[in-house]
Amino acid sequence: MLRRVLLGVSRSPQIKNAVSSLPVSSGIVARFVAGETAPEAVLATEKLVSNGLNVTLDHLGEDTTDLATASATADAYVELLKQLAAAGLTQHAEVSVKLSAVGQALPGDGEKIALENARTICLAARNAGTTVTLDMEDHTTTDSTLGILHELRKDFPETGAVLQAYLRRTEADCVDLAYAGSRVRLCKGAYKEPESVAFQNKQAVDKAYVRAMKVLMNGDGYPMIASHDPRLIAIAGSLAARANRSRDSFEYQMLYGIRPEEQLRLAREGNTVRVYIPYGADWYGYLVRRLAERPANLQFFARSLISKK
Repeated sequence: MLRRVLLGVSRSPQIKNAVSSLPVSSGIVARFVAGETAPEAVLATEKLVSNGLNVTLDHLGEDTTDLATASATADAYVELLKQLAAAGLTQHAEVSVKLSAVGQALPGDGEKIALENARTICLAARNAGTTVTLDMEDHTTTDSTLGILHELRKDFPETGAVLQAYLRRTEADCVDLAYAGSRVRLCKGAYKEPESVAFQNKQAVDKAYVRAMKVLMNGDGYPMIASHDPRLIAIAGSLAARANRSRDSFEYQMLYGIRPEEQLRLAREGNTVRVYIPYGADWYGYLVRRLAERPANLQFFARSLISKK
């Protein structure tokens, strides 16, 4: 129930205005968001890479409603990739892109605009020596996102996909995407979805996650297991062993600021671990989804809101 309330709050303009008065350096925000600028994101990347971790960076923003903002977001990714390359980080750092941030939701030619902006980012990533993963958003965009992924992979087969375990369709999507060279990030899902398309309780979602993992681990692609759940992480390791996968044939992914010691532990054991780093001024929706995933963070958040430090 609390999770649903928080996800509803993420769409409230009144609460957004109040919370957005917090500086990005304040407690709960700085815990989950690396900063507002590309140099801050690069600095956070350097720190993680120096500790044996890999990174994927997300320039925050979604549901873009005008062409200029969509183009500016694509330009921001190009600039970020240039800075990552200049810092010698692209062997260990890639970028994650929400298609709604680069034009997908625009009326008329939204999908075409998003595809062209994504092509620009993919080309910049290739030139920098790294890759792009397309983030997944709410279920109404799933077919569109997978369609754009299909088009991008014609020229950029290294482009990663994201699937959300709580959607009832995901196991079938895993079957379709578990082919050689296909990078697939599997997460639980963080959007408020109707029961008709998504499992609603934790047990059902966990079971769906394991079913999807089995498909990916037994397929020919490159699974990216995005979870902080110790039990699911352990199951992933067992499934990889049963499928005779080497440690470099899959990876674990976790969010910036979540279970950092576990990230380091997994990396020290020889696993590939990638940390999802969000940055940018438009951090509100991302923050609320993180709170919804772990409501225990609310107390920390409330202290930050009151003190505004």
